[in-house]
Amino acid sequence: MTPDHPDHDQEDWLRVVFTRSRDAYPLSQAPVGRVLTAARARRKRRRAAAAVAGAVCVLALGLAVPFSKSPSGAVRPARQPSPAASTTVAPAPGTVSVRVAEGTTDGLRWSVALEFHRTLPEGYALPTYPDGTTAPGTSLLCQRMYIGGTRIDHQAGPWADCQPVTGTHDPQASGGMGLHGLHDKGLTGSRLMVATPEADVAYAIITLSDGTQVKATTATVPGTTYRAWAAPIPDAHTITAVDQYDTHHHRLTHDTDWR
Repeated sequence: MTPDHPDHDQEDWLRVVFTRSRDAYPLSQAPVGRVLTAARARRKRRRAAAAVAGAVCVLALGLAVPFSKSPSGAVRPARQPSPAASTTVAPAPGTVSVRVAEGTTDGLRWSVALEFHRTLPEGYALPTYPDGTTAPGTSLLCQRMYIGGTRIDHQAGPWADCQPVTGTHDPQASGGMGLHGLHDKGLTGSRLMVATPEADVAYAIITLSDGTQVKATTATVPGTTYRAWAAPIPDAHTITAVDQYDTHHHRLTHDTDWR
């Protein structure tokens, strides 16, 4: 179709045609709502992932006693900690805090204590998984490890070494083993090896690269089934083997993968 108007009327004609085309094909609104919703979802997932990573905590209870060899060549445990080392330390309401081991390694004092909070402490939030669900737990189990007066993982906050548990008998809190230190994620420097063994493990013997053996006796938090052992690993030493035994001295596990 061509206009039969004079040339000076073509501008008006084009304006009419454009208006008709615009009305025939209305523009949709920009999806602002969907964009904002997607952005909020991505931000929520990132925060949830960070919370789970930060909520990573390794939990255990240990008692480590260095071995020394007697003149006859037999291996015997060194002096046990004094009774004061195993008593409750300044318990807060609803919390049982137990000093389970202490000693000296590389000239530095080290200690391991376990705190069981019967209810979740004020200010602690259960971690959230990336799918948006919340980790289960009604109580909190915290492993406090110190080397040279500095608490391991203190940079991540007061609950970095804590794990949510359900009551006093949560099977999810057992079966782990790890090396913990102040440097390089426990790969260098003075370290503590902590395990949360199964119920039949009575003690472990850690053999170091220089032939030194360390005996770590399993201890149980009073009134709970949470149990663990721990041993100090001096700087520049590696682990040759970790053997776990039952109360009848039968070897249950033999692990040579640790360094």
